[in-house]
Amino acid sequence: MSGFILSIDQGTTSSRTILFDHLGNNVCSSQYEFAQHYPADGWVEHDPEDIWKTTLTSWLDVQKEAGGKADEIQGIGITNQRETTVVWERSTGTPIYSAIVWQDRRTAETCEEIVALGHAETIASKTGLLIDAYFSATKISWILDNIDGARQRAERGELAFGTIDSFLIWRMTNGEVHATDATNASRTLLFNIHTQQWDETLLKIFDVPRSLLPEVKDCADDYGSTDEKIFGRSLPIAGVAGDQQAALVGQACFSPGMLKSTYGTGCFMVMNTGSEPVTSENQLLATVGYRINGKVTYALEGSIFNAGTAIQWLRDDLKLISDVSEIDSLVHDTWNNGGVYMVPAFTGLGAPHWDPHARGAITGITRDTSAGHFVRAALEAVCYQSRELVMAMSSDSNHTTTHLRVDGGMAANDWMLQFLSDITNTTVEKPQIIETTALGAAYIAGLQLGVYQSLDEISDLWRNTHTYVPEIESDHRHSLVKGWEAAINSVKSSAN
Repeated sequence: MSGFILSIDQGTTSSRTILFDHLGNNVCSSQYEFAQHYPADGWVEHDPEDIWKTTLTSWLDVQKEAGGKADEIQGIGITNQRETTVVWERSTGTPIYSAIVWQDRRTAETCEEIVALGHAETIASKTGLLIDAYFSATKISWILDNIDGARQRAERGELAFGTIDSFLIWRMTNGEVHATDATNASRTLLFNIHTQQWDETLLKIFDVPRSLLPEVKDCADDYGSTDEKIFGRSLPIAGVAGDQQAALVGQACFSPGMLKSTYGTGCFMVMNTGSEPVTSENQLLATVGYRINGKVTYALEGSIFNAGTAIQWLRDDLKLISDVSEIDSLVHDTWNNGGVYMVPAFTGLGAPHWDPHARGAITGITRDTSAGHFVRAALEAVCYQSRELVMAMSSDSNHTTTHLRVDGGMAANDWMLQFLSDITNTTVEKPQIIETTALGAAYIAGLQLGVYQSLDEISDLWRNTHTYVPEIESDHRHSLVKGWEAAINSVKSSAN
């Protein structure tokens, strides 16, 4: 079947729309960054209207650039930054507060109080998650408890909660559809991944009224149609998945043990574990990988909160580089790490440490330390943390990891991918189409629309463009890792 699928990729720092053909090729695209807001230490917010406007503008750009091809668009897939929380008025669609971003740590103490009350085991057994400010539940409660009248309005059914996919669907359908998919629902701490339902016990623990919540659908499903008054045409919204699960699909990781890692604002490694969730012994997360035709495929996930943000920090705040294009020459001119390690724990440490109170550090600085060492340390930090996740996943799943499929903006850097292969001692594979998050959303929508008949058909479309194999000796690897372990141990909080 020919035709095109429009994919909306709403990320943490930008909104992007890509038009894909049925072979998964990028026909045209548009992308807009938007402001990040840091009102207090550990707080991260977005303006939901910025998210909406940049999404809408990128969509209209693509529709215009596509020209006659726009008439052949079959439908829309959506992928989104997960856990980020919006609460809005049902009557107007207006948010009552900023979007609280997944990176935000303001509810860390609340999470500690919930753990102290003895709820950790119950929550983990139902959700596969740890109690952490990363997830949506405590963000919802914070909004209800800190915005005048919000809790009362929620209990009267006047407000709606959604992760970004739900907010966009509401806006795109002009309030006709309030829905999310199972992958996004599984990241809220309110969804039972075994029963595939919102869980009354969890709602009670986190004090979240059920009336706020969206309907949970399969990833490939009917999410209504776009309002013609907004977009000039009505198109079916046919697929939704959180960004990391969409990348799992885009990387065609459809067999248990297959592993992908996305390098963007953060780093997110996900392993397909099949029809049963795996309980981690290494503080990894069991989550919904995808749900299609009512069948759930589970995954293990490890999250690194800051990856690309470290490069942004070097560029925008320290002014060590003016553009990311300068990175290649700097790292190639820096023959070794000079003993410099960066731990970019700007908003705490994610898996496998889960330390919300940790803060970043750069260690090993001498008078000889250069801008190149700082840039190199930022890239290396992503790889060291990836190594921790690879080892944890191999241990939890009993699958020996020999291959890692990578994607995301940072995967454009060949130097980093070679170091990733060296330090993880795995073969790293970069696909021909690196926009795998957006591509996965398009594939999911294509399944619903009949563009693709099966996951096997999608798997056949995956193409490798470059393979990186380990090139360093084990002794050298061990020495580098030892330096990293000393650096990361130095930033951990005493409470952890």
